[in-house]
Amino acid sequence: METSIELIRPVVALVIWSLIMWLWMYATRLPAIAAMKMQLDPEAPAGTQMSNLPPRVRWKADNYNHLMEQPTIFYAIVLCLVSLDAATEVNIIVSWVYVGLRVAHSLYQALVNKIEIRFVIFLLSNIPLFILAFNAANVAF
Repeated sequence: METSIELIRPVVALVIWSLIMWLWMYATRLPAIAAMKMQLDPEAPAGTQMSNLPPRVRWKADNYNHLMEQPTIFYAIVLCLVSLDAATEVNIIVSWVYVGLRVAHSLYQALVNKIEIRFVIFLLSNIPLFILAFNAANVAF
């Protein structure tokens, strides 16, 4: 059971990081909306009003959205590994590597956002997902 907990910890850490990004997004977005005296229009097409915000404000929201996308694969595969009783040392380390790369991706996107570098970090973050999926398939099949 203890090793299962060790494999769940990176999941909890990434959820907490996602919530931190949510807070950072609104900590920058709300003041920017107020400074622009933006009148929020529920009839406006999705995303059109927020696209008027400064890029450094939008980057946080973009990253928060990214944390709601690809990491869902991570959550699913880690929960599969736990249910398959495959909380090995390798899977635990690879899970933490994934979380570290996602945090690095978030910080880079929120602060610098040079797309070529951000893409490399994103690309690297897929390697742990492939390893975890391969390891789960080896146990499940």
